[in-house]
Order: sequence, then C-alpha cells, then structure tokens
Amino acid sequence: MNKINQLFANSQDQKLLSLYFCAGCPTLEGTGDVILAMQRRGIAMIEVGIPFSDPLADGPVIQTAATQALKNGMNLHILFDQLKAIKDQVQIPLVLMGYLNPILHYGIEAFCQSCVEAGVSGAIIPDLPFKDYQEVVKPIADKYDLRIIMLITPETSEDRIRFIDDNTDGFVYMVSSAAITGAQKSFDEAKQEYFRRINAMNLRNPRMIGFGISNKQTFEAAQQNAAGAIIGSKFVTLLNESNNADEALDKLFDALER
Repeated sequence: MNKINQLFANSQDQKLLSLYFCAGCPTLEGTGDVILAMQRRGIAMIEVGIPFSDPLADGPVIQTAATQALKNGMNLHILFDQLKAIKDQVQIPLVLMGYLNPILHYGIEAFCQSCVEAGVSGAIIPDLPFKDYQEVVKPIADKYDLRIIMLITPETSEDRIRFIDDNTDGFVYMVSSAAITGAQKSFDEAKQEYFRRINAMNLRNPRMIGFGISNKQTFEAAQQNAAGAIIGSKFVTLLNESNNADEALDKLFDALER
C-alpha cells in the first residue's frame, strides 16, 4: 500500500502534522538530515520542496529559501540522489512539492520512476492543469503507484471539489486562503466558514489544511477541521535561523503550544 494511504488508514482520529521544507536550504547537503530529524521527532508526513526560480504560489519566506537552494546548487537529480541515500531509513511518507517546469524538463515518466526509486510516495504540482493531470500525468503516476495531490481553495466550486475528490487519491490539500503561502496569526470567520463548508461535503479523501499555520490558534483550527495540518513558512523560517533541524523543531513545537 502507498505510504500516504497507509498513514491515513492507520491514523483514524489522530490529528496529523506534516511539515514542508525546501530541499537544499539552508545547506545543499542537509536534506537527508532534516528529513530524518523530522521523522525522529514524530512528524507524520514531509513535503520536500523542489526549488524553482518563479514559484507563483509561494510567499517571500519560501521564495527566499528556493533562491538560496538554487544558489547552493540543488536540482532534481541531486535531490533524488540524496533521497535514495536515506530511503531505507525513512518509514513516513515523503511528498515532493514543486512546479511543473522542472518536472517537465526532467521528464514526467522519469520523474515518477525516480520518485519510486527514492522512496517518494506522492507529489504536489500547484500549476499542473487538471486536464493535463487526467490525460497525461495520472496514467503514468498510477503506473508507479505515485499519488498526485491536488489543492483546493475557498474559491474552488463545490462541483470542482467533488470532481477532484472523485479523480484523485491520497489526500486533498485544503489551502486556507487563495493568497500566497505565509504565516498568519489567526483564521478569520470567512476561513472558518470555508472549513465548515468542506467538512459538510463528506469527501471520500482525507483532507490536510495548509498555508498560514504558525501558532496554537491556527494549528488547532486546522486540526479540528481536517485530518491534520501542514506547516511550511514557519518551519522554513526557524530552520534558516537555526541551521539545525532539531532546534527548529523545538521552537516550532513551542510556538504551537502557545
């Protein structure tokens, strides 16, 4: 069974925490150490960012991390080599998150095959058109048992959400707002209503909420309204400040308790 499906099948009422970081930042060689530290500290699933020069959905924190990673020399070939080196030590799901351009340059089938060889269970490609996903990417991803995760936002129509739910597997990524990534202090009533609306739809796939989660209030709101929460910008900031995954995790856990 794919590790993503296994995670949600086994978690039941447990609220999950998934973290994002950008491969190759703060250091080119540190990707494996960051992943193993997260696993050791109980993170349920990890999103590994593929750095790209024009990340349209990312806020300044992740844009800066991607720029630094590219300056450090990170690319998909190096990333896959790093993931293969720790594959036998990683039990939790790894999900690559990146834009379509680098993946197309690498080759869709080559990308999916390399994901399997490196122990990757899924991919999030924010700028992948759904039609291209269905016609081109999904048949190849299915061949390699790779989950392609789709995003929904408060502006996504109910028909579109149900269509995505019917045609994907793994989980649905609920973006908390239609804005770019970045920490928020709280979720306003409009976002809370969005969470309640999606809850009432009783989707087939489990949901994870991401974008803007950085403190106890936003973390608990996400966990109350989905299978768990995804944290990106907050952790990336802490990791860049400390240059040490365990220290960054200590500070993150502290922030989520306040």
